[in-house]
Amino acid sequence: MKDLYLIGAGGFGREIAWLAERINDKEKIWNIKGFIDDNEEIWGRMAGGYPILGGCDYLKMQKEAYAVCTIGAAHVRKKIIEKLQDSNVKFATLIDPAVRMSKRVRIGEGCIVCAGTIATVDVEIGNYVIINLDCTIGHDAVISDFVTIYPSVNVSGNVKVGECTELGTGAQIIQGKNIGKDVILGAGAVVVEDVPDGRTAVGMPARAIK
Repeated sequence: MKDLYLIGAGGFGREIAWLAERINDKEKIWNIKGFIDDNEEIWGRMAGGYPILGGCDYLKMQKEAYAVCTIGAAHVRKKIIEKLQDSNVKFATLIDPAVRMSKRVRIGEGCIVCAGTIATVDVEIGNYVIINLDCTIGHDAVISDFVTIYPSVNVSGNVKVGECTELGTGAQIIQGKNIGKDVILGAGAVVVEDVPDGRTAVGMPARAIK
């Protein structure tokens, strides 16, 4: 079994510990060592039955370790992962056993795909992407690095999503639209037009508010 550390000891981190346990129920792959969190005040405590071991410096000291970053905020996740790039840490991709994904889906390193998600055919998912519970990703969609897709998002076919974008819970994107990088898409938003880089868009249909 491979030693696995979970970066981020919050609620989603505990959910991902459960995801890793579900993987182990099917095949013993991960030895879940515990959580990594830079908040010194919680070091030594327990979260979801696992110890909070220390910060990123603790993780860097491990000779053989896999990690996954469970921080939902895209830019925070990117900053943490870049801080660990010069270490021996390898980034695991965790896919829940209840995910339905064709063999024609390409997925990068350090990704999390949660239960109930469906990705169909010829989908490209970059590195360090989080896809939360019960999402759908249609044919030929492209999801760039560090994207966060919150629960119950529907991404239709031929959609492109730029780096570090966050798609809010229940958002829907119709086919063929382009979502730029650094976009925040509000919960329940319905995208019927392209969203440029750096915008926050909300509503039905989605409109940029800044």
